[in-house]
Amino acid sequence: QVQLVESGGGLVQPGESMRLSCEASGRFFSMYVMGWYRQAPGKQREPVATITGGGSTNYKDSVKGRFTIFRDNAKNTVYLQMNSLKPEDTAVYYCNAMWDRNYWGQGTQVFVSS
Repeated sequence: QVQLVESGGGLVQPGESMRLSCEASGRFFSMYVMGWYRQAPGKQREPVATITGGGSTNYKDSVKGRFTIFRDNAKNTVYLQMNSLKPEDTAVYYCNAMWDRNYWGQGTQVFVSS
């Protein structure tokens, strides 16, 4: 069983930055594939960024060059650094861990508005 606890959401203005954090339980964190997903109102949940245990990353096209996913295996934590935020980035952001199955955090709201 893996538990995920997200933090770092809130309200920011367009162009500003925000960092999300997700702390995971479990002894095998370094082997989990970790990801950030988001769900905007009226839309389906979509992948934003993923990172393997070895550090390979993938990004949704619309966030490439603006968002960075990285992990600290010593802290069992994965981060999403979001720069140059846009109103269309507004969504609930969910942390995901892929291990024996998919695990999800509770979600954290990111609201980008002037």
